[in-house]
Amino acid sequence: MAAAQGRLSDGAGGMDDATEGDREAMETETAPLPFRTAVEALGAATPRPEIEIEPTRAPQRLAPYAYALEAAALDGDEDLADGRLILLHDPAGHDAWQGSFRLVTLIRAELEPEMAADPLLPDVCWSWLTGALQARGLSYGEPSGTVTRASSHYFGGLGARPTACQIEIRASWTPREGLGGVPDTASHLASWCDLLSQVAGLPPAVQGEASVVTLPQRRGPQPR
Repeated sequence: MAAAQGRLSDGAGGMDDATEGDREAMETETAPLPFRTAVEALGAATPRPEIEIEPTRAPQRLAPYAYALEAAALDGDEDLADGRLILLHDPAGHDAWQGSFRLVTLIRAELEPEMAADPLLPDVCWSWLTGALQARGLSYGEPSGTVTRASSHYFGGLGARPTACQIEIRASWTPREGLGGVPDTASHLASWCDLLSQVAGLPPAVQGEASVVTLPQRRGPQPR
């Protein structure tokens, strides 16, 4: 679903009267060309049918320019995993990033208790992230992140509920810039969708099938 495009009010107009969608659209239009090109590549991506993806509000204080997508991996009406991918850009460069672009992600999924108890699960999840990038031959640097697992046990009036377990991957990395100082954001998005699919337990995409289809609408990631 494209970001809401509101209208400026008649009369005074200006940024104070614009909707949030107006502000983001205006900011993107006036952003540096490398950032606009990177965002256009993200918007043109087409995921596999089980993944629904749409733009969402980007954080405003992490970098001068930001663009965000949210996605869910579905099995019918069941939400298997959801996540958010944020593209950050600082034209002046960022020492911690070692570049002018940064990708930041959060992915969440519920797990069977037996899988959540595996002591190697955090290492495996992190290897899924790095493996997804490497499988597409992507060059990146300065990766960092956390893998967190949590479980909820119910008592008293809720005692009949089964134990609920969740895995959460938070990570960021610097995509290497290509011609014109623009990273291959479409391929990074595809690798991110590969990761989302793997966390959701979906089978690998059919050979030659894109791993990412921008759908007209989707519900937001479900609260856990």
